[in-house]
Order: sequence, then C-alpha cells, then structure tokens
Amino acid sequence: MTTRPAFARIVSAFCLITGCLVTALALAQNAKAADTVLVPKIEGAWWQVAGSPDLGQYTTDKQQPVDFAIWQAADGTWQIWSCIRATSYPGWTRLLYRWEARKLTDHDWKPMGIVMTSDISLGEVEGMLQAPYVMRAQGQYVMFYGTGDQIALATSKDGKSFQRRVPSNGNVGMFSDGFGTRDPMTIRVGQSYYTYYSANPGTMFDAHDPSATNRASVHMMPNADLVRTSTDLRHWSASRIVAQGGEAGVGPSTAECPFVYYEKTSGYYYLFRTQHYGANAETRVYRSKDPKDFGVNDDSHLVETMPVAAPEIFQSHGQLYMAALLPSLKGIQIAKLVFEAKR
Repeated sequence: MTTRPAFARIVSAFCLITGCLVTALALAQNAKAADTVLVPKIEGAWWQVAGSPDLGQYTTDKQQPVDFAIWQAADGTWQIWSCIRATSYPGWTRLLYRWEARKLTDHDWKPMGIVMTSDISLGEVEGMLQAPYVMRAQGQYVMFYGTGDQIALATSKDGKSFQRRVPSNGNVGMFSDGFGTRDPMTIRVGQSYYTYYSANPGTMFDAHDPSATNRASVHMMPNADLVRTSTDLRHWSASRIVAQGGEAGVGPSTAECPFVYYEKTSGYYYLFRTQHYGANAETRVYRSKDPKDFGVNDDSHLVETMPVAAPEIFQSHGQLYMAALLPSLKGIQIAKLVFEAKR
C-alpha cells in the first residue's frame, strides 16, 4: 500500500512535470507568435470613389488626382481632398479638390469643387499645394499639407471648411527640409505627434521661381522619409531620416507618400513607402518596433511590396480599409485591408 507521504510525493512530481509541460507549450506558442510576420493584404475588390474632376478654367486632359486625404467629417459624411496636378493653374499647376459621400462604401463620390489654391502672400509656392492629411487633434480637425518647400497646417471645427494657421511672421510653414518637402502624415505616439514626410535633403532650388529656365536647373538629391515630433503641433524637433535607400533605391522619388500605421496586435509600426505611380505602381512596406527607424540603406525591416501608390489606411466600424490611386492616375479607389501572416 502506498503511504500518504509517498503518494504526496507522486502527486507533487506529477504536478511539477505537468507544469513544466504547460510552461514549455506556452513558450513554444509565444515563440511561434513572435516569429509570425504580419503583412497587409487587400481583401476583395476595389471600388472607385473619385475621378478626374471638372476644374472649370483650370481643366486639362493631362490633369491627375494624386496624393490625397480621406476622413469622416463631424456630420458623418466622408471626405476626400486630393492634390490635382498638371492643371492650367498658374505656377506649378497644383491645387486641392474635394469629394463627399454619405457612406464609405458609396461608388463615385459627389464632386464638391476646388477647395484650396496657393496663397503666395503666406509663403506658399504658387501652384504647389499638395498632399493633404487630416486627423482629429486638440479638439478639432487638423490638416497637414505641403506648400512646395514647407509643411503647413490648417484647422477645422466641422471637418469640411479649413482655415490656414498663420503664425505672427505671416508664413504658414512650420518646418522645411528644402525644396520637395512634401507628403506629410501624422500619428500619435504617447503624448507626442510624429509627422512623417518625404523630402530631398540638400536640394538647392528656389521653388518660388516657376520659370522654365529655373525648373531646368533643379538637381534633386536622394529622396528620403523623415520624421519630426511635437507635443503641441507648433514647436517641432529637428528632422530625422527614418527610411532611405535599400532595395527601393536612392532616386529623387523613391521614398514618396510615407504612411505609418500602428498594428496593435503585433505591436509593430508599418511604413508604406511609394516608389512608382501608375500602371507599375509600387509601394514597399516596412515594419519596426521603433517608429523612428525603418531602415536607412538597410532592408532588414522590409516585409512586403504592394502594387499600389500613395496608400492611405483608415478604419470604420472595426474594419480596416486602404485607399490608393487608380493605375490610370485618373482617380482614387478603396478596398478592405487585412493584416495576415506572411507566406
């Protein structure tokens, strides 16, 4: 007969072995989860929401909707503001145009007209407004946009009508890394705002002179994605390059339209970095635990390449979506987006 002390020792040993097995299994599962690389994938079909609009006197056959912003206004309607390039607007030909829809899933949103053109009296380059990005911050809607050589800010209470924020010096620019400072977007990290943008640091060029002779003189330095941080959207840190070079290259437009998305389940930040527009659209995707480092001449963070250009990622009712340019560069499209294990 097994004595009570012996039985107790057997039970104790059994529990120890079982506990070790459970712990080992949990560690194995955690290791497997840690090794799983999630990548973005389009789910289902795209639907077109915007086309090449009627710009009245500024309309041309060559015009193209390019970098854009998409968000939901205070009244629940969905908004798109896009830079339209190759118009007949003076200077560098660019202006901002708006569309609206009652539902995100609507096709062919309602054209609402030109909403913003450049104001050279405020330091903006004539015909060079571009790449708006809208988010909620400080109890209002804020829109980051490029002026040609600076990043500026406009604000709105309703998410439809925006007013430029003009500092006491009369220049709307918040910061600059020279000509080509463009394509801003912003996320919150803790108590700070991280504004990512594209630039060609070191490029020496006066964008305010739109003459053909001056344009022909420009020599663009290598393109990079940069970040600046702020706690109040007024005072900004020095710039830091977060992505440049590698497989994507070091040309003048190899780090355009940076978009950073925080994927909560994995704890990774994802940078979408566009190299090509049009029929051969190409955007490389990087992931990092550090929102200030996605690789400089280093592809260790590169996890995917997608056939899209200028992507924007947003969420509605728990569903993730991506908006991107049409391959024809004559409009904007939306599709559902998921993050799934890389195969």
